[in-house]
Amino acid sequence: MAEPEARLPTHIEVGALLRRVQQEGGFATVIARGEADAGTLMVVLADRNAPPRAFERMPQMDGTRAWTLSRAADPAEPHAFAEWLERRHAQDKDLWIIELDIPQGERFIP
Repeated sequence: MAEPEARLPTHIEVGALLRRVQQEGGFATVIARGEADAGTLMVVLADRNAPPRAFERMPQMDGTRAWTLSRAADPAEPHAFAEWLERRHAQDKDLWIIELDIPQGERFIP
């Protein structure tokens, strides 16, 4: 079994992600704050050319965590995605939700 990955405190990872996106000319913001040191992280990609998509690091069988697409917005139901984000944060107060508005935002998912 693989060794679990060492983790940066979440607030440091979030700050670095926001700065990287802004340095590349994009917009990044914190939608919801979670637990500063050990919170989980969700990244919402909001590229103008595609419906918003939410990615989360999910535990794997070998003990590692991999980024996984959790949900994509349905253009036919524009409010459903935002409502889902609100429910996710209400269910998990440790969850950080970060929105990135930049082309090819997947490249910024750590």
